[in-house]
Amino acid sequence: MRALVYHGPKNVAVENVPDARIEKPTDALVRITTTNICGSDLHMYEGRTDVEEGKVLGHENMGEVIEVGDGVDRVKVGDVVVLPFNIGCGFCKNCENGYTGFCLTANPGSAGAAYGYASMGPYSGGQAELLRVPYADWNALVLPEDAREKEKDYVMLSDILPTGYHGTELARVGIGESVVVWGAGPVGLMAAMSAGLRGANQVFVVDRQPDRLRLAETIGATPIDDSAGDAVQQILDATRGEGADKGVEAVGYQAHDHTGEERPGLTVNSLIEAVRPTGRIGVVGVFVPADPNSGDDLAQEGKFGMDFGTFFFKGQTMGTGQANVKQYNRQLRNLIHRDKLNPGLIVSHELGLDEAAEGYRRFDDREDGWTKVLLHP
Repeated sequence: MRALVYHGPKNVAVENVPDARIEKPTDALVRITTTNICGSDLHMYEGRTDVEEGKVLGHENMGEVIEVGDGVDRVKVGDVVVLPFNIGCGFCKNCENGYTGFCLTANPGSAGAAYGYASMGPYSGGQAELLRVPYADWNALVLPEDAREKEKDYVMLSDILPTGYHGTELARVGIGESVVVWGAGPVGLMAAMSAGLRGANQVFVVDRQPDRLRLAETIGATPIDDSAGDAVQQILDATRGEGADKGVEAVGYQAHDHTGEERPGLTVNSLIEAVRPTGRIGVVGVFVPADPNSGDDLAQEGKFGMDFGTFFFKGQTMGTGQANVKQYNRQLRNLIHRDKLNPGLIVSHELGLDEAAEGYRRFDDREDGWTKVLLHP
Protein backbone atom coordinates (compact mmCIF):
# COMPACT_ATOMS: atom_id res chain seq x y z
CA MET A 1 0.00 0.00 0.00
CA ARG A 2 1.03 3.64 -0.38
CA ALA A 3 1.76 5.55 2.81
CA LEU A 4 3.50 8.70 4.03
CA VAL A 5 6.73 7.73 5.82
CA TYR A 6 8.84 9.89 8.16
CA HIS A 7 12.58 9.89 7.37
CA GLY A 8 13.82 12.74 9.56
CA PRO A 9 13.24 16.46 10.07
CA LYS A 10 11.30 17.93 7.14
CA ASN A 11 11.80 14.72 5.20
CA VAL A 12 8.64 12.74 4.51
CA ALA A 13 7.82 10.71 1.42
CA VAL A 14 5.00 8.61 0.03
CA GLU A 15 6.26 5.06 -0.47
CA ASN A 16 5.12 1.48 -0.87
CA VAL A 17 4.98 -0.26 2.51
CA PRO A 18 3.50 -3.61 3.62
CA ASP A 19 -0.29 -3.60 3.66
CA ALA A 20 -2.02 -2.98 6.98
CA ARG A 21 -3.86 -6.17 7.99
CA ILE A 22 -5.97 -7.77 10.68
CA GLU A 23 -3.61 -8.86 13.48
CA LYS A 24 -6.04 -9.66 16.31
CA PRO A 25 -9.68 -10.79 16.39
CA THR A 26 -10.72 -7.39 17.75
CA ASP A 27 -9.21 -5.48 14.78
CA ALA A 28 -10.89 -3.91 11.78
CA LEU A 29 -9.25 -2.91 8.52
CA VAL A 30 -10.25 0.48 7.11
CA ARG A 31 -9.72 1.82 3.62
CA ILE A 32 -8.85 5.45 4.27
CA THR A 33 -10.82 8.01 2.30
CA THR A 34 -9.76 11.16 4.17
CA THR A 35 -6.82 11.75 6.51
CA ASN A 36 -5.74 15.18 7.72
CA ILE A 37 -2.44 16.89 8.36
CA CYS A 38 -2.63 18.06 11.97
CA GLY A 39 -0.72 20.92 13.54
CA SER A 40 0.73 18.45 16.03
CA ASP A 41 2.11 16.41 13.09
CA LEU A 42 4.37 19.39 12.47
CA HIS A 43 6.17 18.83 15.78
CA MET A 44 7.31 15.49 14.36
CA TYR A 45 7.88 16.87 10.88
CA GLU A 46 10.23 19.52 12.30
CA GLY A 47 12.18 16.95 14.33
CA ARG A 48 10.96 18.20 17.68
CA THR A 49 9.86 14.79 18.99
CA ASP A 50 11.39 11.32 19.32
CA VAL A 51 9.36 9.79 16.47
CA GLU A 52 11.35 7.01 14.84
CA GLU A 53 12.36 7.08 11.20
CA GLY A 54 10.18 4.79 9.10
CA LYS A 55 6.99 5.66 10.98
CA VAL A 56 3.80 6.03 8.94
CA LEU A 57 2.21 9.27 10.13
CA GLY A 58 -1.42 10.33 10.42
CA HIS A 59 -3.82 10.34 13.37
CA GLU A 60 -6.88 12.13 11.91
CA ASN A 61 -8.53 9.35 9.93
CA MET A 62 -11.82 8.41 8.28
CA GLY A 63 -12.75 5.64 5.87
CA GLU A 64 -14.71 2.51 5.00
CA VAL A 65 -14.46 -0.77 6.88
CA ILE A 66 -13.37 -3.49 4.43
CA GLU A 67 -12.61 -6.35 6.85
CA VAL A 68 -13.26 -7.19 10.51
CA GLY A 69 -11.75 -9.75 12.88
CA ASP A 70 -13.75 -12.61 14.32
CA GLY A 71 -14.10 -10.77 17.64
CA VAL A 72 -15.73 -7.65 16.16
CA ASP A 73 -19.52 -7.58 16.65
CA ARG A 74 -20.81 -4.03 16.23
CA VAL A 75 -18.77 -2.63 13.35
CA LYS A 76 -19.61 -4.12 9.95
CA VAL A 77 -17.93 -4.30 6.56
CA GLY A 78 -19.19 -1.35 4.55
CA ASP A 79 -19.58 1.00 7.54
CA VAL A 80 -18.12 4.46 7.09
CA VAL A 81 -16.26 5.30 10.28
CA VAL A 82 -14.19 8.04 11.82
CA LEU A 83 -11.42 7.03 14.22
CA PRO A 84 -10.56 8.94 17.38
CA PHE A 85 -6.85 9.65 17.38
CA ASN A 86 -6.77 8.03 20.83
CA ILE A 87 -6.55 4.24 20.73
CA GLY A 88 -8.32 2.83 23.77
CA CYS A 89 -9.06 -0.69 24.95
CA GLY A 90 -12.45 0.08 26.52
CA PHE A 91 -11.86 -1.99 29.64
CA CYS A 92 -8.96 -0.51 31.63
CA LYS A 93 -9.58 1.75 34.62
CA ASN A 94 -9.06 4.94 32.64
CA CYS A 95 -11.20 3.91 29.66
CA GLU A 96 -14.01 2.82 31.97
CA ASN A 97 -13.94 6.28 33.56
CA GLY A 98 -14.00 8.10 30.23
CA TYR A 99 -10.29 8.92 30.04
CA THR A 100 -9.76 7.18 26.72
CA GLY A 101 -6.84 9.45 25.90
CA PHE A 102 -4.97 7.82 28.76
CA CYS A 103 -5.64 4.13 28.09
CA LEU A 104 -3.47 1.86 30.24
CA THR A 105 -3.60 -1.13 27.88
CA ALA A 106 -2.96 0.04 24.33
CA ASN A 107 0.54 1.41 25.00
CA PRO A 108 2.05 -0.68 27.83
CA GLY A 109 4.18 1.33 30.22
CA SER A 110 2.52 4.59 29.28
CA ALA A 111 -0.89 6.24 29.53
CA GLY A 112 -2.29 6.82 26.07
CA ALA A 113 -1.88 5.51 22.54
CA ALA A 114 -2.46 6.99 19.09
CA TYR A 115 -2.05 6.29 15.39
CA GLY A 116 1.23 7.36 13.82
CA TYR A 117 2.49 9.49 16.69
CA ALA A 118 5.70 9.80 18.69
CA SER A 119 5.82 7.95 22.04
CA MET A 120 2.23 6.76 21.70
CA GLY A 121 2.69 3.13 20.81
CA PRO A 122 3.72 1.04 17.81
CA TYR A 123 0.66 1.85 15.72
CA SER A 124 0.99 3.01 12.13
CA GLY A 125 -0.82 6.14 11.04
CA GLY A 126 -3.58 6.62 8.52
CA GLN A 127 -1.86 8.84 5.97
CA ALA A 128 -1.99 5.68 3.90
CA GLU A 129 -4.37 3.63 1.83
CA LEU A 130 -5.20 1.20 4.67
CA LEU A 131 -5.30 1.38 8.46
CA ARG A 132 -5.50 -1.31 11.10
CA VAL A 133 -7.92 -0.28 13.87
CA PRO A 134 -7.38 -2.07 17.21
CA TYR A 135 -10.35 -2.71 19.54
CA ALA A 136 -12.56 -1.69 16.63
CA ASP A 137 -15.91 -2.05 18.39
CA TRP A 138 -14.73 0.44 20.98
CA ASN A 139 -12.76 2.87 18.81
CA ALA A 140 -14.65 3.20 15.53
CA LEU A 141 -17.50 5.71 15.41
CA VAL A 142 -19.98 4.65 12.73
CA LEU A 143 -21.30 7.58 10.69
CA PRO A 144 -24.82 8.13 9.33
CA GLU A 145 -25.96 8.01 5.73
CA ASP A 146 -24.67 11.51 4.92
CA ALA A 147 -21.08 10.49 5.69
CA ARG A 148 -19.86 11.01 2.11
CA GLU A 149 -21.73 14.26 1.66
CA LYS A 150 -20.28 15.76 4.86
CA GLU A 151 -16.87 14.07 4.84
CA LYS A 152 -15.02 17.35 5.44
CA ASP A 153 -17.09 17.87 8.59
CA TYR A 154 -17.11 14.33 9.96
CA VAL A 155 -13.36 13.79 9.59
CA MET A 156 -12.84 16.61 12.11
CA LEU A 157 -14.30 14.26 14.74
CA SER A 158 -11.04 12.33 14.70
CA ASP A 159 -9.22 15.05 16.65
CA ILE A 160 -9.52 18.79 16.24
CA LEU A 161 -13.24 19.28 16.88
CA PRO A 162 -13.33 17.13 20.07
CA THR A 163 -9.98 18.63 21.12
CA GLY A 164 -11.29 22.17 20.70
CA TYR A 165 -14.43 21.21 22.59
CA HIS A 166 -12.25 19.60 25.29
CA GLY A 167 -10.49 22.93 25.77
CA THR A 168 -13.83 24.57 26.55
CA GLU A 169 -14.76 21.67 28.83
CA LEU A 170 -11.49 21.98 30.76
CA ALA A 171 -12.16 25.71 31.06
CA ARG A 172 -15.79 25.00 31.99
CA VAL A 173 -17.12 27.60 29.60
CA GLY A 174 -20.68 28.50 30.53
CA ILE A 175 -23.57 30.42 29.05
CA GLY A 176 -23.09 34.18 28.82
CA GLU A 177 -19.36 34.09 29.54
CA SER A 178 -16.47 35.69 27.65
CA VAL A 179 -13.69 33.43 26.40
CA VAL A 180 -10.22 34.08 25.00
CA VAL A 181 -8.63 31.40 22.81
CA TRP A 182 -4.88 31.68 22.27
CA GLY A 183 -4.11 30.38 18.79
CA ALA A 184 -6.24 30.43 15.63
CA GLY A 185 -4.93 27.20 14.19
CA PRO A 186 -7.43 24.40 13.53
CA VAL A 187 -7.79 23.45 17.22
CA GLY A 188 -8.14 27.07 18.30
CA LEU A 189 -10.82 27.67 15.69
CA MET A 190 -12.67 24.56 16.88
CA ALA A 191 -12.38 25.81 20.47
CA ALA A 192 -13.89 29.12 19.41
CA MET A 193 -16.71 27.32 17.61
CA SER A 194 -17.26 25.13 20.69
CA ALA A 195 -17.34 28.12 23.01
CA GLY A 196 -20.14 29.54 20.91
CA LEU A 197 -21.91 26.20 21.05
CA ARG A 198 -21.72 26.32 24.85
CA GLY A 199 -23.33 29.77 24.97
CA ALA A 200 -20.37 32.12 25.34
CA ASN A 201 -21.42 35.73 24.80
CA GLN A 202 -18.10 36.80 23.28
CA VAL A 203 -15.13 34.82 22.03
CA PHE A 204 -11.72 36.39 21.37
CA VAL A 205 -9.15 34.54 19.26
CA VAL A 206 -5.51 35.62 19.41
CA ASP A 207 -3.13 35.04 16.50
CA ARG A 208 -1.13 36.98 13.93
CA GLN A 209 -1.82 35.01 10.74
CA PRO A 210 -4.29 37.09 8.67
CA ASP A 211 -5.94 34.06 7.05
CA ARG A 212 -6.58 32.43 10.40
CA LEU A 213 -7.89 35.63 11.94
CA ARG A 214 -10.31 35.97 9.01
CA LEU A 215 -11.59 32.46 9.70
CA ALA A 216 -12.04 33.32 13.39
CA GLU A 217 -14.24 36.23 12.36
CA THR A 218 -16.17 33.98 9.97
CA ILE A 219 -17.21 31.71 12.84
CA GLY A 220 -18.37 34.66 14.93
CA ALA A 221 -15.30 35.29 17.09
CA THR A 222 -13.49 38.59 17.65
CA PRO A 223 -10.00 38.37 16.11
CA ILE A 224 -7.10 39.78 18.14
CA ASP A 225 -3.96 40.44 16.12
CA ASP A 226 -1.03 40.25 18.52
CA SER A 227 1.31 41.74 15.92
CA ALA A 228 -0.74 44.97 16.12
CA GLY A 229 -0.19 45.46 19.84
CA ASP A 230 -0.06 43.66 23.18
CA ALA A 231 -2.77 40.99 22.98
CA VAL A 232 -3.29 40.85 26.74
CA GLN A 233 -3.96 44.59 26.83
CA GLN A 234 -6.35 44.27 23.90
CA ILE A 235 -8.32 41.64 25.85
CA LEU A 236 -8.35 43.76 29.00
CA ASP A 237 -9.49 46.82 27.04
CA ALA A 238 -12.34 44.82 25.48
CA THR A 239 -13.52 43.50 28.87
CA ARG A 240 -13.53 46.75 30.88
CA GLY A 241 -10.23 45.82 32.45
CA GLU A 242 -11.62 42.65 34.05
CA GLY A 243 -10.20 40.04 31.71
CA ALA A 244 -12.06 37.22 30.01
CA ASP A 245 -14.06 34.81 32.15
CA LYS A 246 -12.40 31.74 30.65
CA GLY A 247 -9.39 30.92 28.47
CA VAL A 248 -8.21 28.15 26.15
CA GLU A 249 -4.59 27.51 25.17
CA ALA A 250 -4.42 26.01 21.66
CA VAL A 251 -0.80 26.61 20.60
CA GLY A 252 1.52 24.44 22.70
CA TYR A 253 5.21 24.34 23.39
CA GLN A 254 6.40 25.84 20.09
CA ALA A 255 4.71 29.20 20.69
CA HIS A 256 6.44 32.25 19.20
CA ASP A 257 6.21 35.90 20.15
CA HIS A 258 5.49 38.64 17.60
CA THR A 259 9.20 38.90 16.71
CA GLY A 260 9.35 35.19 15.80
CA GLU A 261 11.30 34.14 18.90
CA GLU A 262 10.20 30.80 20.35
CA ARG A 263 8.90 31.12 23.91
CA PRO A 264 7.36 27.90 25.29
CA GLY A 265 5.54 29.53 28.21
CA LEU A 266 4.24 32.56 26.35
CA THR A 267 0.67 31.42 25.78
CA VAL A 268 0.03 30.02 29.26
CA ASN A 269 1.44 33.12 30.94
CA SER A 270 -0.51 35.40 28.60
CA LEU A 271 -3.72 33.59 29.54
CA ILE A 272 -2.93 34.00 33.23
CA GLU A 273 -2.76 37.75 32.58
CA ALA A 274 -5.77 37.92 30.25
CA VAL A 275 -8.23 35.81 32.28
CA ARG A 276 -9.96 37.43 35.23
CA PRO A 277 -9.40 36.52 38.87
CA THR A 278 -11.06 33.15 39.70
CA GLY A 279 -11.31 32.39 35.98
CA ARG A 280 -10.43 29.00 34.55
CA ILE A 281 -8.01 28.01 31.76
CA GLY A 282 -8.06 24.88 29.58
CA VAL A 283 -4.79 23.82 27.96
CA VAL A 284 -5.06 21.56 24.89
CA GLY A 285 -2.02 22.72 22.91
CA VAL A 286 0.66 20.02 22.95
CA PHE A 287 3.36 20.21 25.65
CA VAL A 288 5.97 17.47 25.89
CA PRO A 289 8.05 16.00 28.74
CA ALA A 290 11.27 16.74 26.83
CA ASP A 291 12.22 18.87 23.83
CA PRO A 292 15.95 18.18 23.34
CA ASN A 293 16.16 20.23 20.13
CA SER A 294 14.88 23.41 21.76
CA GLY A 295 17.24 26.36 22.08
CA ASP A 296 15.96 26.94 25.61
CA ASP A 297 17.61 24.99 28.45
CA LEU A 298 14.42 24.63 30.47
CA ALA A 299 12.37 23.66 27.42
CA GLN A 300 14.80 20.85 26.67
CA GLU A 301 13.52 19.27 29.90
CA GLY A 302 9.88 20.01 29.07
CA LYS A 303 9.75 22.99 31.46
CA PHE A 304 9.13 26.72 31.28
CA GLY A 305 8.89 29.61 33.72
CA MET A 306 5.26 29.92 34.80
CA ASP A 307 3.86 33.06 36.43
CA PHE A 308 2.60 30.93 39.28
CA GLY A 309 2.48 33.80 41.76
CA THR A 310 0.02 35.70 39.60
CA PHE A 311 -1.92 32.50 38.91
CA PHE A 312 -2.18 31.84 42.67
CA PHE A 313 -2.92 35.43 43.60
CA LYS A 314 -5.77 35.58 41.05
CA GLY A 315 -7.25 32.32 42.35
CA GLN A 316 -7.36 30.82 38.87
CA THR A 317 -7.66 27.13 38.02
CA MET A 318 -6.34 25.18 35.05
CA GLY A 319 -7.21 21.92 33.33
CA THR A 320 -4.78 20.21 30.96
CA GLY A 321 -4.28 17.15 28.80
CA GLN A 322 -5.15 15.67 25.45
CA ALA A 323 -8.79 15.19 24.57
CA ASN A 324 -10.62 12.01 25.44
CA VAL A 325 -12.25 12.04 22.02
CA LYS A 326 -14.90 9.42 22.78
CA GLN A 327 -16.38 11.64 25.48
CA TYR A 328 -17.58 14.03 22.80
CA ASN A 329 -17.45 12.58 19.29
CA ARG A 330 -20.86 10.89 19.26
CA GLN A 331 -22.66 14.02 20.43
CA LEU A 332 -20.71 16.25 18.04
CA ARG A 333 -21.44 13.81 15.20
CA ASN A 334 -25.15 14.24 15.87
CA LEU A 335 -24.83 18.03 15.67
CA ILE A 336 -23.06 17.76 12.32
CA HIS A 337 -25.75 15.39 11.07
CA ARG A 338 -28.45 17.89 12.04
CA ASP A 339 -26.59 20.80 10.36
CA LYS A 340 -25.89 22.51 13.67
CA LEU A 341 -22.08 22.34 13.27
CA ASN A 342 -19.95 22.68 10.15
CA PRO A 343 -16.30 22.38 11.19
CA GLY A 344 -15.27 21.63 7.61
CA LEU A 345 -15.47 25.34 6.81
CA ILE A 346 -11.85 25.73 7.91
CA VAL A 347 -10.58 23.34 5.20
CA SER A 348 -8.38 25.18 2.73
CA HIS A 349 -6.84 22.37 0.65
CA GLU A 350 -7.72 18.82 -0.37
CA LEU A 351 -4.83 16.87 -1.88
CA GLY A 352 -4.09 13.40 -3.14
CA LEU A 353 -1.80 11.28 -0.99
CA ASP A 354 1.06 11.72 -3.46
CA GLU A 355 0.94 15.46 -2.74
CA ALA A 356 1.36 14.94 1.02
CA ALA A 357 5.00 16.02 1.25
CA GLU A 358 4.20 19.32 -0.45
CA GLY A 359 1.18 19.74 1.83
CA TYR A 360 3.37 19.27 4.90
CA ARG A 361 5.93 21.78 3.63
CA ARG A 362 3.42 24.49 2.82
CA PHE A 363 1.38 23.98 5.98
CA ASP A 364 4.55 24.07 8.07
CA ASP A 365 5.68 27.26 6.33
CA ARG A 366 2.35 28.87 7.33
CA GLU A 367 1.77 29.94 3.76
CA ASP A 368 -1.18 32.28 3.47
CA GLY A 369 -4.40 30.38 3.01
CA TRP A 370 -3.06 26.99 4.16
CA THR A 371 -5.28 26.61 7.22
CA LYS A 372 -6.30 22.94 7.14
CA VAL A 373 -5.12 20.26 4.73
CA LEU A 374 -7.00 17.05 3.92
CA LEU A 375 -5.43 14.11 2.08
CA HIS A 376 -7.45 11.62 0.03
CA PRO A 377 -5.61 8.33 -0.50
